[in-house]
Amino acid sequence: MEKIILDSEEGEEISFFVIDETKLNGVQYLLVSEQDPDNSEDEEGDATIMKCVTEEGDDCVYEFVTDDAEWDAVISVFSELLDEVDIEE
Repeated sequence: MEKIILDSEEGEEISFFVIDETKLNGVQYLLVSEQDPDNSEDEEGDATIMKCVTEEGDDCVYEFVTDDAEWDAVISVFSELLDEVDIEE
């Protein structure tokens, strides 16, 4: 499973596992979780949405989606893509 590593404001590395990805209006979005869904004994876990804000070569610079309208639109797409997963907002 693909993993993204970000630096926190405190300088610590935080790993996020990519659950799924999609494009909406030309913007790449990722559904990510700090918990590896493949190795989880728990069936429930927290996930969040990140989007590619700029591309640097082959890599994207990601930020968390904080706009409510954007979140609702993207979570709707992920809900359809992951019909076997119960996504609660």
